Amino acid sequence: MQGQVGRTNVRRRFSAPDRFSGGHILALFDAQEAAERGSNVREPDLQSVDLMLRLNTILRTSLLASALAVTWPLAGSAQEAKEDKVIAIVNGHEIRTSEVQMATDDIVGQLPDLPPKLRYPFVVEYLIERHLLAQYAVKEGIAETDEYKRRLALYQAKALRDAYFFQTIRPQVTEEMIKAAYDEEAAKVAQTERIRARHILLGTEKEAQDILDRLNKGEDFATLAKQYSLDGSKDYGGDLGYFTAPEMVVEFSTAAFALKAGEISQPVKTDFGWHIIKLEDRKMGAAQPYDQVKSAIRNVLLRRKVQEAMDKIRAASKVEIVDEDLKKYAEDAAKAAKTFQDKQAGQAGQTVVPAAEGGDAPATTGKGDLQLQQ
Repeated sequence: MQGQVGRTNVRRRFSAPDRFSGGHILALFDAQEAAERGSNVREPDLQSVDLMLRLNTILRTSLLASALAVTWPLAGSAQEAKEDKVIAIVNGHEIRTSEVQMATDDIVGQLPDLPPKLRYPFVVEYLIERHLLAQYAVKEGIAETDEYKRRLALYQAKALRDAYFFQTIRPQVTEEMIKAAYDEEAAKVAQTERIRARHILLGTEKEAQDILDRLNKGEDFATLAKQYSLDGSKDYGGDLGYFTAPEMVVEFSTAAFALKAGEISQPVKTDFGWHIIKLEDRKMGAAQPYDQVKSAIRNVLLRRKVQEAMDKIRAASKVEIVDEDLKKYAEDAAKAAKTFQDKQAGQAGQTVVPAAEGGDAPATTGKGDLQLQQ
């Protein structure tokens, strides 16, 4: 047994790669993005530090009150092209809405958990300080140094990549494509049976039988789960919420899905111990509303488009690794990626659209080790 399992890792969320058909693309895209931001993770650089310091400045500045009423346009929208308004002027340099949006796209992963309206003044202040530092750097001759020129070459490549994405790849994912993907996957979800169950996990068969005897005498299942279960779901009276059969280990799913509502199983053995299972409810699946998942589906489709474009470009390019150590690491990484992709390919039946939760199940539950790790 793996011991108690906390609440944070017990339920797959819509953003998890294994919830999507072809979901390995998500992992590849996220890994690429993480690598690009690697220096910001490894050490507290100037940009990361001053982003956090700036929050205090913004929350006490009078700029906040007026800025809250302003809504800046989404990237690529017709409004942005028509109304690229001047937001602030820094020693003659005009900061426009388009620059604010680009900066937001660039640092969104480093922003604190701020409501959208608070992000606007936060990013504007970020740009003001960026331009102030840049202007003083020019005065002090930094623009003539080798350090600046190396950074400029790096940032230029990133800027070109980002522009290629926004101008060439992003427009390929249309509203019609997103809706079609939703309709296709929602139909699959509607055909999938889901059950809601509780369980009590014990260390031995005798302990499980003792608990079953007490339940048969009328003791409360949730109370006994809180007292004796070894699984993280004990905090919720053993409640696992709604799940499909493939989500759990086979022995557990087979026993749980064989029950009728209100029935309690005999002790069930898995690799994690002995389980007593109570079936609370069963129903056919229902997809979450389109508006709630549209953005997530768009991200999946965009990442697929990115991967398709990257595969095509690499096939037409010559990339040579000359460092011998890196060659070995690259080979190991390629093998690991292949294994991961093959595993994901075997899950092609998993849906892009998550099923809606039902009943009174908690928002997060204690599935714990029972849930298959994909």
